[in-house]
Amino acid sequence: MTKPFCTLLPLLAVLLSACTNAPKQYKIGVSQCSEDIWREKQNAELRMAAYLHDNVELHFAAAYDSDERQVQQIDSLVSEGIQLLIVAPNQVATISPAIDRAFDRGIPVIVFERKTNSKKYTAFISADNYEMGRVMGQYMATQLSGQGRVMEVMGLNGSSPAIDRHKGFADAISQYPGIELVATLQGDWTHQSSHHATSQWLAAHPHTTIDYVFAQNDRMAMGARQAFSEHLSPAKPLPHFCGIDGLPGKDGGIQLVRDSLLDASYIYPTHGDKLLSQALDILEGRPYQKEVLLMSALVTPDNARVLLMQSEEIERQSGYLDNLHNKANEYLSQLDTQRAVTILACGTILLLLLVFLLFYLYQQGKISLRRQRVVSNLWNMEKPESLTPSPSSIGEGTIYQQAQEQAQEQAQEQTQEQTQEQAQEQGKILYTSLSNRRGDGGEATFISRFKEVVESQLPNSELSVEDLAAQMNLSRVQLYRKVKSISGSSPVELLRTARLNRGYQMLLTTDKTVSEVAYAVGFTAPSYFTKCFKEEFGVSPTDLKK
Repeated sequence: MTKPFCTLLPLLAVLLSACTNAPKQYKIGVSQCSEDIWREKQNAELRMAAYLHDNVELHFAAAYDSDERQVQQIDSLVSEGIQLLIVAPNQVATISPAIDRAFDRGIPVIVFERKTNSKKYTAFISADNYEMGRVMGQYMATQLSGQGRVMEVMGLNGSSPAIDRHKGFADAISQYPGIELVATLQGDWTHQSSHHATSQWLAAHPHTTIDYVFAQNDRMAMGARQAFSEHLSPAKPLPHFCGIDGLPGKDGGIQLVRDSLLDASYIYPTHGDKLLSQALDILEGRPYQKEVLLMSALVTPDNARVLLMQSEEIERQSGYLDNLHNKANEYLSQLDTQRAVTILACGTILLLLLVFLLFYLYQQGKISLRRQRVVSNLWNMEKPESLTPSPSSIGEGTIYQQAQEQAQEQAQEQTQEQTQEQAQEQGKILYTSLSNRRGDGGEATFISRFKEVVESQLPNSELSVEDLAAQMNLSRVQLYRKVKSISGSSPVELLRTARLNRGYQMLLTTDKTVSEVAYAVGFTAPSYFTKCFKEEFGVSPTDLKK
């Protein structure tokens, strides 16, 4: 590195620090063990709370009940440089090592809703799962006047809520000798798992009477209800069904109790706002509680209507706040010009130094060829090497010579430092441009049409080669052979390149998040977009936005 460049770096750092007075930025990872309406509500609350903090960046990951996937996601979040991890472990034992690795690297960890078998966490936030099971058992025993037959459908085997809720339920009904726990079935928190387990049990015990079914969440309660409806004769009454979660909104537990589909539920609070508040207290060095117990409540036909009205009003206000946030973003975007003036006033010298720095990096070959190609042309299908003729293939007086002479004249007028080799390269580019305008080259026309079709369909994640071929009036095989012979790449490879290049440009020129950009260019999963992006450009989308 040259001495002038080394001298510039400290001055550049001083100017940057003088022109910016932004609060410290925090990147927080949220690892959800699954994706369901309960966690969707919690994630929405986290985003809403983050609206109040311009310096918070949330990164969400959902493991879809897979231990292996959640371990990989936690390690990936840590490698992305998060400052704090919020995690709901899928199972007690299997996820703990990944959480421990994050904690050992000095990353604060908030464990919520589910426990681990390790003490390596900064804070734990949850409702009392044992108490939920105990209260539900007590409620059923009271409704049955101490006499009856009950069934339990448990959540995911090995998860702490399933263990604690079962223990509380079993302890409660053990106080009533007249209450018989006929069966304890194994589910995994989903409607399908409960329906399957209950159907199998009913098929094996067609004459057994059940008075109450306690499922450890509302979705499994509805799965058990469906199984009983399918197996019992219309003349035989259904048992009563109870669950846990008590979510508001359509098909939530509160509505199901109000509509008499469930006999009771238990509100399991999501409180994404409290999670984010706890995270910021930890990151900013404020006092916080290590163990936080969230309040919850039983939902019965007596209070379901009032609770539903209250929750609907809260949802309405949340939607209103969300709209206000969007309008505020629109207003802030209109202040870009004022920000630009402020930045200009802050340092014209800084701008000159940045220009000099970029020129220096360009001269030293530090700027990637691909990045230049992406930013300037979006994607480089229009000018494959096979379409650029060499000087030996063109006679005197041709377009190539005219363009080359024109480029040399321009080069002499612009700078005395430009080399003959650069002039020749510009001549080639001008030749290609002139040739295309004169209609020369069927291959150039074909590639231009192919690019037009691809770019018009980039947001369509279901776009196939067959679709492209149809729009080009070719068969799939014809399109493949034509594109391969011209570019050396397959249509699928060029489609992916186009999507990645469009994503690259959107990340540089818009305020969209990585997930929004991924979906906008036709990727079905932000994680896959990130993987392909890093392979293509050698940098992650998140780092590029920085």
